Amino acid sequence: MDPGMNQLLKWSIENSDATRNDPTASTDPKVERQSGQGLNAEAIKALMGGPSDAELMKQSMEAIQSPDVSLEHKLVAFDNFEQLIETIDNANNIQALGLWTPLKEQLDNQEAEMRRMAAWCMGTAVQNNSRSQERLLVIDAIPVLVKLALKDTNEQVRRKAVYALSSEVRNYPQALEAMVQELPEELRPSKAVNASDMEEIDSVIDGIKRASSKSHS
Repeated sequence: MDPGMNQLLKWSIENSDATRNDPTASTDPKVERQSGQGLNAEAIKALMGGPSDAELMKQSMEAIQSPDVSLEHKLVAFDNFEQLIETIDNANNIQALGLWTPLKEQLDNQEAEMRRMAAWCMGTAVQNNSRSQERLLVIDAIPVLVKLALKDTNEQVRRKAVYALSSEVRNYPQALEAMVQELPEELRPSKAVNASDMEEIDSVIDGIKRASSKSHS
């Protein structure tokens, strides 16, 4: 059974029992009664017959990839996708839905706004999320993000690429090592950097930010 429907069934049974056992419970539908446990968004969507977050994520990516969808509507779909993956469960679901590869492909889009949104979504997905950090490393997106951060002609793309890198390498030594290897010699730290030391990470990221702004000033 779908987890949302399972929770909905459990919630219904619990509250039905509570009503039968509580002689003071109101039968007036206008009166809201506080329950011990609320429904999550997925259960509410199941009740209302609406699409799940997973379905919305897939639909958004389909729109992003479709040649028949206008740039304006692609950006709306990207914005929806970014909001959906702000929750850690949805971010982790990117892998289960097979969406990491198509997301990475958008980093090479000819439209700067599409590259910006792809980098933004990556930064959102991996922030404080070790599972998503691992996936971004596995799909080899770090070299592309470093290139965008330092060489893209659009300032907003460069900023979002730096944001994605900053989120990716924090508390994740393997990603930090991969990023440092892609940096030009002058931006590489002179000594080993501790991925758990935020001041050291900030120092490396600040160097990338400065190089990013100077290269197109």
